Amino acid sequence: MTELYLPMFIMFAIAAGICAVMFLGGQYLGPKNPTPEKRLPFECGNDTAGTRGVRLSVKFYLTAILFVVFDIEAVFIYPWAALFKGLGWSGFMTMLVFIVALLVALAYCWKKGALEWES
Repeated sequence: MTELYLPMFIMFAIAAGICAVMFLGGQYLGPKNPTPEKRLPFECGNDTAGTRGVRLSVKFYLTAILFVVFDIEAVFIYPWAALFKGLGWSGFMTMLVFIVALLVALAYCWKKGALEWES
C-alpha cells in the first residue's frame, strides 16, 4: 500500500525542498539595503493617502464568504458527477439531499438580501 503513495510523497518532498531553497536563497543571498525611503508604502508612483477613513461594508465580506462557501460546495459535485453511474441510488439520494440543502441555503441568503450589492 505504501509503495502506491511513494511517488506522491517524493513529489511533495521535492516541492517542499524547492520552496525551502528558494525562500532561504532569497533570504540569505538577496541584497539587503533597507532605507527609510524604501520602507514607505508605495502605490502606482503616488504617495498613498491611506485607507484609515474608509470603512468597508459588511456586505463585501458576506458576499466573499458566500462565494467561497458555494464555490467549495460546487467542487463536491464534480467527483459525484464523474462517478454517477457507479454510486447507484444511494449516491443519487445523498447528492440530492446535499443539493437541496444547498438550494435552501441559497434561497435563505437571497431572501435576506445577502446577494444584493447596493446598500
